[in-house]
Amino acid sequence: MQATIALLPGDGIGPEVVAEGVRVLNAVAAAYGHSFAYREALLGGCAIDATGSPLPAATLAACEAADAVLLGAVGGPKWDDPRAKVRPEQGLLGLRKALGLYANLRPVAVPEQLAERSPLRPELVRGVDLIVVRELTGGIYFGAKESVFIRPDEERAYDTCVYTTSEIARVVRRAADLARQRRGLLTSVDKANVLETSRLWRRVTTEIVAHEYPDLRLEHILVDACAMHLLRRPADFDVIVTENMFGDILTDEASMLTGSLGMLPSASLGDGQRGLYEPIHGSAPDIAGQGRANPLATILSTALLLRHSLGLEAEAAAVEAAVAATLEQGIVTADLAAAGSAYSTEAVGTAVVAALQRQPVAA
Repeated sequence: MQATIALLPGDGIGPEVVAEGVRVLNAVAAAYGHSFAYREALLGGCAIDATGSPLPAATLAACEAADAVLLGAVGGPKWDDPRAKVRPEQGLLGLRKALGLYANLRPVAVPEQLAERSPLRPELVRGVDLIVVRELTGGIYFGAKESVFIRPDEERAYDTCVYTTSEIARVVRRAADLARQRRGLLTSVDKANVLETSRLWRRVTTEIVAHEYPDLRLEHILVDACAMHLLRRPADFDVIVTENMFGDILTDEASMLTGSLGMLPSASLGDGQRGLYEPIHGSAPDIAGQGRANPLATILSTALLLRHSLGLEAEAAAVEAAVAATLEQGIVTADLAAAGSAYSTEAVGTAVVAALQRQPVAA
């Protein structure tokens, strides 16, 4: 297969972890006879510095011409002024919107090797294997917003949360399709006891599952209860579907089940094959350039890229197996390591590549 992948290293540790992701993709290409071409572009703070825009037109064009997009992270203290008119996060939100990427898949699995690293008791996290499907282009992040002074000493701000039936329906169907391929349980998370958008969310979800997915088990749960149960009984969840802001918050919480944000990949998908793949962690400017960043979330994101955009299931599974082998060897960065046993970003990437190269490739 020949494919073009747009690379958006971004800010902070983004370039470091994307570099390891590319090494893994190159190892896959060599082992399986593929050809991957890369087109690097600017996004986020580095794009603001270079062009004045967090999403330059050239970056969007490169992503639209690619088969898939691999992103590092955006943002940092340099651009953190909340009063700034232009911010790195606008580039990421704008890219998702422009590419029509409305469903964000965030798998959360706890390998046996990491059960002891979780802040929760090992018996609670063993067997955790869930996916959060977060709606990505609607809700409060994209609604009308304003901050105005109504008196010299009184400022008023608002953010508007808006959802339509079709926006809800398409992400629920994506989540239901996943649940049908897995254990058959779909958990819809809302705040229907308070929010009108959540009441619509619950009605649409109930109708779609009843008419189109009668084989699934559907449960509705309020977002505050879900936050509690993710810590109390995380292994009970299969596929969780929820709106934009709730999904953003819950997946950061769920990342702690593995002990580190550096372990969680994500895939942002639309109706076509092209997707945007990125670790869920931020730019971690405090460790940028030190070789301490965990590259495994980015490497696992390349597995999602191979699976969802390129249709290469065997290759995706091989990457995931190589990560598992690397964890088994105890080759991890400081966020997961015992005292004095941490490896560098590059060393972890090297171990994954070596594990890939040891795997037999079916003829």
